[in-house]
Amino acid sequence: MNYGYARVSSTDQNEERQVIALLGQGIDRDSIYVDKISGATFERPSYKRMMRKVRKGDVIFILSIDRLGRNYEEIIEQWQLITKKKKADIVVIDMPLLDTRQGKDLVGTFISDLVLQLLSFVAENERNNIRERQAEGIAVAKARGVKFGRPTRPLPDNFNEVAERVHNKEISMRAGARICDMPATSFATQYKKIHWPDCPKSVPLDHLYAYNFIRSEMPKTI
Repeated sequence: MNYGYARVSSTDQNEERQVIALLGQGIDRDSIYVDKISGATFERPSYKRMMRKVRKGDVIFILSIDRLGRNYEEIIEQWQLITKKKKADIVVIDMPLLDTRQGKDLVGTFISDLVLQLLSFVAENERNNIRERQAEGIAVAKARGVKFGRPTRPLPDNFNEVAERVHNKEISMRAGARICDMPATSFATQYKKIHWPDCPKSVPLDHLYAYNFIRSEMPKTI
């Protein structure tokens, strides 16, 4: 039985090029398994489903070694699991030397293992380089003032008025949040910035008044 395995690192990436290459090897579409997940781990649902079906004499096709994974030790471990324990074969389409159906003698096995270790190292090294480039790009962007994450939502026009009512204990913190149509935690965060700027972020919403009371009763340091 022939199986095909394709992997992309995220859901917005397209695996079609890999699937076309696998179909070109005569593999049935139903026998092609696709994961959209990082190559740093083998905790992948489709890969696991495929591996549960693989038997002695079966062949697994992948387009390139980095589609199998990007963790050097785990690539070697999975390769040994497939070829030694399950006694199946692996074909790396873009690297003919990595075709375990060929070269079953000592020399062929040695060459295959040597190429595998080299390419596995390159795959992991490239993953590390990508992470470093991403970190450098983020640092440069931050230095230029680029903001990451969700954009700050403007405060409602009635926020200050409602916050003052909360501060005067006319209404509760949660009631103030409802009036302003804000999540309670967001309301509390903005409220603390105005009235209790020294209040730690770790103080829960329901404990704000108690915290403020304790602070007001503490003796002032001279």
